[in-house]
Amino acid sequence: MKARILWIEGKRANSPSFVPNLRKRDFRVEMVATGSAALEVLLEIDPDLVVINAASLRSSGKRMCRDMRNKMADLSIVLIVESEEEDSDTCATVVLRLPFTTRKLLNRILPLLPTDEKQVLHVGPIRLNIEMKKVRCLGREARLTPRLTRLLEILMENPGVVVERENLFREVWNTQYTGDTRTLDVHISWLRGAIEEDPRHPKYLKTIRGVGYRLDV
Repeated sequence: MKARILWIEGKRANSPSFVPNLRKRDFRVEMVATGSAALEVLLEIDPDLVVINAASLRSSGKRMCRDMRNKMADLSIVLIVESEEEDSDTCATVVLRLPFTTRKLLNRILPLLPTDEKQVLHVGPIRLNIEMKKVRCLGREARLTPRLTRLLEILMENPGVVVERENLFREVWNTQYTGDTRTLDVHISWLRGAIEEDPRHPKYLKTIRGVGYRLDV
């Protein structure tokens, strides 16, 4: 899966947007028009990278960078400014001065993006690193056991689909035996603790009574 980019760009841009070219290269680009809108969706989107086109917002972008950092400290941020903008402490990872080409943009952002896309599943706000056995959701990160990782991987590969309990037992425990229902229930409870804001009232990982479980994202 290609990297997910949150792109902040106003309607007063003096140069053509780079977003269509990035989308043609299969990047998943979510666009918002203001910094406040970006903050509202930041944790839900959980982007690999944020691009702030400060030039299109008639802003230095410094405050937006600080606000983003306060919400996600390890976030990679690319700041686009006008060529005459003075150097200042912006908190951005990379500062690009207009004008520049799509190739230059790619050269600067690619080193900031995940290198092994096959090992990372990203569905809705949930990001699962299969190799590292870590899950991140809404800005929180948790380590998982191998079985929890496999369980969440199956559910993320089937978003919005009810996965039957028998299938989960077969894929995660390599068994056809489904008599010990508590084993699966406990693992689901642990997963909810890792990804849900309120595990007792799950928003994402739903129980379909008598059938199985469904990941709603």
